[in-house]
Amino acid sequence: MRDESRASGVEEGGNPDWDKLGGLATVSARMQLTSPMIEVHDLTKRYPGRTAVDGISFTIGRGEVVGFLGPNGAGKSTTLRILSSFLPATSGTARVAGFDVFREPDEVRRRIGYMPENNPLHLDMRVREYLKFRARLKGLGWRRSRERVDAVLEQCGLVDVSSRIIGQLSKGYRQRVGLADALVHEPDLIILDEPTIGLDPHQIRSVRALVKELAQRHTVLLSTHILSEVEMTCSRVLILHRGRILAADRTQDLERRLSLDGQVIAEVAAPAAALREVFRDLPEVESVEVQPMDGNYQRLSVQPRNGADVRELVYGEIRAQGWTMRELTRSRHTLEDIFIHLTRGKVRED
Repeated sequence: MRDESRASGVEEGGNPDWDKLGGLATVSARMQLTSPMIEVHDLTKRYPGRTAVDGISFTIGRGEVVGFLGPNGAGKSTTLRILSSFLPATSGTARVAGFDVFREPDEVRRRIGYMPENNPLHLDMRVREYLKFRARLKGLGWRRSRERVDAVLEQCGLVDVSSRIIGQLSKGYRQRVGLADALVHEPDLIILDEPTIGLDPHQIRSVRALVKELAQRHTVLLSTHILSEVEMTCSRVLILHRGRILAADRTQDLERRLSLDGQVIAEVAAPAAALREVFRDLPEVESVEVQPMDGNYQRLSVQPRNGADVRELVYGEIRAQGWTMRELTRSRHTLEDIFIHLTRGKVRED
């Protein structure tokens, strides 16, 4: 008689074959949970006559809020469409939550909530009706879709307009409906392409607060050319220009790197000629500029040489001369300064 344990796929002293497969599936799931949320390597997208994305590589970890910056035509939207499996790449690889965007597009889409720039909505549908429709399209069961629609209506501040026709809503509320749509299936990754475009200042502040709230539970990739949005919501930034990544770092680290050659500014009660004479020949100083201010005060701008921090030097020289100083600071760079510095002379009209 044949050994029944072998007939059923159980080896002596071992586990069933299906249990081995289950173990492999568990290992695969763990790898997906511990892998970065987004992995892009040498990604390229070419169209006839131009290259929209030119061999970019970057990684975004789980739980990060990353700003995707660049002027119009930089390749931001193209990259997002590729990551969302809406557009094939010419070459390169991209993975989202451990799944290949080209070979496993269905798995990728289940894990992404994508709000595109034009925010396409069914304007003739009511808000709750539309969100239920979208939840069902995304694979949620009848009961679960109802629970999630109630949750995102509350989360996005849409409860009071849930029975209104979308086409009758303001631009700000339509953006909220788009965000609710992106969130309804509880995705791991939220991709927002220009979420505040066309909004007034009050609506922008409201959407910005919502994005900050999303960051507490999701990985967020925010694509925009409004630099203040990134400064207020993102911990890290990718700067894209002409299809290539010019910088990828935390905003404060980018500022620190650019500030290595930042000027030292002082307001000093002293004769302008004397100020120039004291500082212009110092080996640590590249250049000196003096401008008149109110009363006897001059605005002294000292440009350091080779990235040196000359604040202590400036303070010591002013004190040695017995002059009065009411301010001493090192110039700080905003994200806009950084962006202009990196793309100076490279911006093209599209």
